[in-house]
This record gives sequence, structure tokens and C-alpha cells, in this order.
Amino acid sequence: MLAVSVFVSGRGSNLKALLESPELKNLIKITAVVGDKINCAAFDLARKFSIPVYSVGNKEGFVSFNELDKIFNELKIELIVLAGFLKLIPGDFVRSFRNRIINIHPALLPSFGGSGMYGMNVHRAVFESSAQVSGATVHFVDETYDTGKIIAQRCVDISELKSPEEIAEQVLKIEHQILPFVVEKIALGKIFVDNKRVRVES
Repeated sequence: MLAVSVFVSGRGSNLKALLESPELKNLIKITAVVGDKINCAAFDLARKFSIPVYSVGNKEGFVSFNELDKIFNELKIELIVLAGFLKLIPGDFVRSFRNRIINIHPALLPSFGGSGMYGMNVHRAVFESSAQVSGATVHFVDETYDTGKIIAQRCVDISELKSPEEIAEQVLKIEHQILPFVVEKIALGKIFVDNKRVRVES
């Protein structure tokens, strides 16, 4: 089974989607949940599943990314999933896990990405742009926000929606579909990087 760590910052709805996915039940094992706070709702969810939690950062009671790298090597972590994690991952850590860190972004990259583009900030920008579609993107993580190679995207029609909150609700449904799908493909060895493009086998 693929050893996975999930990085979170909030309530952990994407973590929940991974934990409850029937397709992933016999393919992955989430062996660590990491957050940028000392506690959050996602940690409570992890503890219900007896998954160890770690707070990463420079504050007292937190582990550093260097320490986390060592912990992950001991745990033999094979895939890191950023599921609503808001902090930029340090370059050294990214390079240590090159092409083994993925992120879910609540818009269709490369539009509406970058520093500060998370949560309702994204959906508000999408709404105010008068875009007619939005969706979710899963991509590899590199040293900057939201610029890694795109693995998969799914769209949702937002032409009739009346607020950023309505967009957020519809996009979240897409996130809960596409993230388990990509993790499943990685666990099955069906994702490849060829000629600067990511290929997903059926």
C-alpha cells in the first residue's frame, strides 16, 4: 500500500474524501497528517482514524521541515498530498520529494493561482472576472505557488451562480472527486511525465 501524508490547514474535507474513498481503501495508507496550526478540525478527524498528526513551522511545539523530512523518511512516505494547506513548502523539502508532492487547487490553473489565491479569495476572483466555468486542478508541487505540472482538471458550469459562495460549494464537490481519482492513479502507477507533459493512463 502507498504510504501517504496529507497536509491540511482547516476542516479537512478533502482528507475526509480520501479516507472515505472506497477505491483507495486497499491502495493507500495515510500514515501522517500535517498542519500549519497547533490544532485544527482536520487533526480531530485524523485522530478518529488513529493517524499521527504533526504541526510544522517555527513556533514552539512545532516541527521544522528539516525534522519532518527525517520523520517522513522513517515512515517511508511515498506521496504527500496538499489538501487545503496554505503555506509555501520550502524548496529543499520540495526537492527532497520531487514529483511526490501534489496539491489540489480550487480553480482551473494557470488562471486564479499564486500567492494569496486560496479559499474564498479564489472564488471571489473567479466570480468578479465573470468566468463562465470554474473547477479544480490537481498538480505537482514545485518551489512556487501553483506553477507545478498539471495532472488533472475538472470543470463545473458557474454561469448561473450568483455568488462566490455558490461557486465554492460547487467546486468543493469537484475537489472531492478529482483528488481521490489522482491519488488512485498514482497508487496504481498510472501517472507519467513525458516531454514536459503529465500523462494519466486509463
